[in-house]
Amino acid sequence: MSELSVVPSSLARPERAPRAAPGAAAVAWMMLERDLKLAFRKASQLVQPLAFFAMVTTLFPLAITPELTRLRHIASGVLWAAALLSSLLALEFLFRDDAQDGTLEQYALSGRALTGLLVAKTAAHWLLTGLPLALMAPLAAVSLGVPAHALPGILASVTLGTVTMSPLGAVGAALTLGVRRAGALLSLLTLPLTIPVLIFGAHATQLAIRGEPYGASLTLLAALAVFGMTLAPLAAAAAVRINLE
Repeated sequence: MSELSVVPSSLARPERAPRAAPGAAAVAWMMLERDLKLAFRKASQLVQPLAFFAMVTTLFPLAITPELTRLRHIASGVLWAAALLSSLLALEFLFRDDAQDGTLEQYALSGRALTGLLVAKTAAHWLLTGLPLALMAPLAAVSLGVPAHALPGILASVTLGTVTMSPLGAVGAALTLGVRRAGALLSLLTLPLTIPVLIFGAHATQLAIRGEPYGASLTLLAALAVFGMTLAPLAAAAAVRINLE
């Protein structure tokens, strides 16, 4: 009778447990990293809003007057109009590339919450466009004769303003997802939504330039930012689903 070799149970290879699916936060973080890596491969799209902002703020002194006293009176309006228009330049590319190659449809069919995924894409847009504009605004303000004591207020107001404009712009980008050459239509949809941001932001900047308290205007900008980050992703996700159907 032949002897059978029996492998002890202690030496048997244990079965691998199935890998747990990543959570919603991990998926959103991976999408954020992906969008940032893809964006740095297209340097022209990153430089375009900043170059436009620099040109607009530079041309005003040449077109009006180089006198710093007069430029200081219009500095708040120039900075905010330039920041608003510059932020619109990159909105057209927010969902367009993913919609063309089918990635956006895969996101909608993945079983994950589409709202959270769009929040990650909007955050990437702000990091690539809104944050550089906010950091560049104090430098542009100096060229317009703004005193040094107003620079922290300008940085805070433009930061809060761009945080609000990115979610609102995402709604417009989602609504015009299926439209060819949607740049003009996107601007018409987004600009009316950003008027309160423009009003409160310019007012806070003007108060900072005068040396007066601007905390109330910053509070209103922060409230608009919370409102935009809370409701705008839901509207953007609904618009994306409608355009994909």
